[in-house]
Amino acid sequence: MFTRLGARWRRLRCARRDQGMTTAEYAVGTVAACGFAAVLYKVVTSGAVSGALQSIIGKALDAPF
Repeated sequence: MFTRLGARWRRLRCARRDQGMTTAEYAVGTVAACGFAAVLYKVVTSGAVSGALQSIIGKALDAPF
């Protein structure tokens, strides 16, 4: 009886552990992701990168088969 009760107690204790992010961690992760997206947007829309991407796409479309 006691061994079954002990095993059940261990299972209940393990089930109550936090398994994931809390609300504050979600907020920090969301802010970090938005910051990264803003920096990436600025880099991609800059003149040098935009010109390079257009050049790559143009060469890919003009490639002979």
